[in-house]
Amino acid sequence: MTSRERVLSALSHREADRLPMDFGSTGVTGMHVSCIAALRDYFGLEKRPVKAHEPYQMLGILDEDLKQAIGVDVEGVSRPKTLFGYRNRDWKPWRMPDGLEVLVSEEFRVTTDTNGDILIHPEGDLSAPPSGRMPKDGYFFDTIIRQEPIIEENLNVQDNLEEFKLLTDADMEQLLQSVAEAQPTGRAAIINIGGTAFGDIALVPAPFLKHPKGIRDVTEWYISTSSRRDYLHQIFSRQSDIAIDNLKRVHPAIGNAVDAIFVCGTDFGTQTSAFCSVKTFRELYLPYYKKLNSWIHQNTAWKTFKHSCGSVERFIPSFIEGGFDILNPVQCSAAGMDATHLKTTYGDRITFWGGGIDTQQVLPFGTPEQVHKQVLERCRIFSRNGGFVFNTIHNVQARTPVKNIVAMLEAVHEFNGVPMEAS
Repeated sequence: MTSRERVLSALSHREADRLPMDFGSTGVTGMHVSCIAALRDYFGLEKRPVKAHEPYQMLGILDEDLKQAIGVDVEGVSRPKTLFGYRNRDWKPWRMPDGLEVLVSEEFRVTTDTNGDILIHPEGDLSAPPSGRMPKDGYFFDTIIRQEPIIEENLNVQDNLEEFKLLTDADMEQLLQSVAEAQPTGRAAIINIGGTAFGDIALVPAPFLKHPKGIRDVTEWYISTSSRRDYLHQIFSRQSDIAIDNLKRVHPAIGNAVDAIFVCGTDFGTQTSAFCSVKTFRELYLPYYKKLNSWIHQNTAWKTFKHSCGSVERFIPSFIEGGFDILNPVQCSAAGMDATHLKTTYGDRITFWGGGIDTQQVLPFGTPEQVHKQVLERCRIFSRNGGFVFNTIHNVQARTPVKNIVAMLEAVHEFNGVPMEAS
């Protein structure tokens, strides 16, 4: 099978010639630049800095030579701009606080505060207040909340709709170029056009806007899901209309050149519980997921991808009802997220894209033997009758020991019966 055929089999809940694997196709299935650099060294690949394509989490691009060495089956077609509102182009060197040299966009522009922390500015505009902070000994950026005082009677829904716009010609050109680059690889492709996530807390503070208005504080937003629900309904309703208008433009231009679409990264689970009740989810979020996913399924062959960390077993029936075909990151360490239970209960109705290894404890802090054991066990459970694309539980974090990352990859290849070649 080709990589694409392998992934499509998994998405159709059929076992393929081997288990498909994803690293780097989305902002939630990637690797920190430090891990990519370490893997390049391990495989003896050409010495060159890693490109940081998503500065928010300092995720790096896996170049073709590394993808082939790992055995990646999925290509990403990324949204036109980063979370800090600039385009990736005209790469330049930049040194991380720990000394690792990476490549960043020419529009990546930062300053340093008196504490030594690195501040990043939206759209690369140094005259705008910074919207992200990397601690002086850190590895990625935290969002800076820039909430203007809320005057209840002056709240305007349009202020929380500022970022939801029709794609420009430049946006379309970049998407089409990314699709064209993905096609010759023989891999499956997943696209993210942006603007389809409802209430994603990573996006609510709008680190990509210079002067965000409306409700932009995370705590205030969560309060609003109860106290200002009509306000949020108005946002989601208009947002979904704009998203569908964009899909109506994107789909005719690319057709079936992509196989899946990243719809939403809104987290509904905590480690032990949830951010809202199932009743609230069904009243506030479900109608808009249904609206968007219904259009996608009625007009395209694409599968729909839902990311939600944490303990979300209680929401999975609603995710399925809402039209999601794929669930990520499958956080098996969270309450109620036992791998066997998930596969047995929902495995014929939703594809698990992730869940292959715990990235909180086992992968970063365990031994290679512990990593190897957990990966084989998860592959055995989730691969039955298809419906599984191997990935970690969220991104591989900074400074994860390369020996553990290699143990993970070797375990997947062992499960597939295809030994991985080292340097």
